Amino acid sequence: MDYQSLWFALWAVLWAIYFFLDGFDLGVGILHPFLPRNDLEKRLAMNSIGPVWDGNKVWLVTAAGVTFAAFPAAFALIFSAFYLPLLLILFGLIVRGAALEFRGKSDSPAWRRGWDMAFFLGSLTTAFLFGVLFGNIFQGLPLNAQGYQGGFFSLFNRYGLLTGVMFVVMLGGHGALWLAVKTGDELGARVRRFAMKIWAVLVAATALFFVNTAFVTSIFASYINNYVLLLLPAGVVASLLGMGMAIMSKRFPAAFFASGAAVILIVMTGFAGLYPQLVPARPDALYSLTIYNAAASDYTLRILTVVAAIFVPVVAVYQFWVYRIFRGPVTGEDLRDDKEAY
Repeated sequence: MDYQSLWFALWAVLWAIYFFLDGFDLGVGILHPFLPRNDLEKRLAMNSIGPVWDGNKVWLVTAAGVTFAAFPAAFALIFSAFYLPLLLILFGLIVRGAALEFRGKSDSPAWRRGWDMAFFLGSLTTAFLFGVLFGNIFQGLPLNAQGYQGGFFSLFNRYGLLTGVMFVVMLGGHGALWLAVKTGDELGARVRRFAMKIWAVLVAATALFFVNTAFVTSIFASYINNYVLLLLPAGVVASLLGMGMAIMSKRFPAAFFASGAAVILIVMTGFAGLYPQLVPARPDALYSLTIYNAAASDYTLRILTVVAAIFVPVVAVYQFWVYRIFRGPVTGEDLRDDKEAY
């Protein structure tokens, strides 16, 4: 395997890990106005992600950093073509982070309602726009010799919107199962009853997404020449079936990890279909960015490989340790007398 292929694989894996980890706390925010019904339950939901939400963003920074360091031409194109939506995603992440930190600083109902809405809108905007952006990458961007020829509103085409909705449903379901595992009391019971409903919606959304992907993009064309890649969409189907069976048997930790596997495999299905392209061009594939014409020099990639081999495992081990420390559920008794909680 050459360095370009190695770094494409790492790029894809980092994005998949990001959506697995940050996906559930975005999902908690998406569900925030609907499942928690009083102030205590809203605090339960926020505190379930309190120790880990900021650490999850490390993988977003790492994935973006890999784009910049390993594939600088792709970074330049993506961040110029998607400048406004990426800015809105950044604002969404800032707003939801501020909501988590500031909601508990006042007992005023209006203050808390305002931050609750900020938490919801920041989470929803981030999930939806990430879906829109990846949907546009999967189907290809209007590129020519002068560069990107689209605009902000052209990103909201039928397939882009479908992928955005798919991401919202996927991450919402992932967040629901996190709450099912981490919360008790009435909120936990309500989330567990809700889990099967959102699973059914997720199955329908995934099927619709895959059918449209087959017709709108060339992603599955790559699978014809390499049948082993079919294990990825097959894994998505298996993960969703396992998720549903685990929910029905009330094994919610297993359902959460099945949901996480589905998130990872859906993302990897898209990236595997792109290879060796990074940003496909339409209508003329001549202007596509690939892992070869967009990559940094081999010398740079060799240095990056050594750095990644050292520091990525360190970050992974540290984050595993954090999750292990805070692995227990959050209950109302933990929060009633804790003014420092969210």
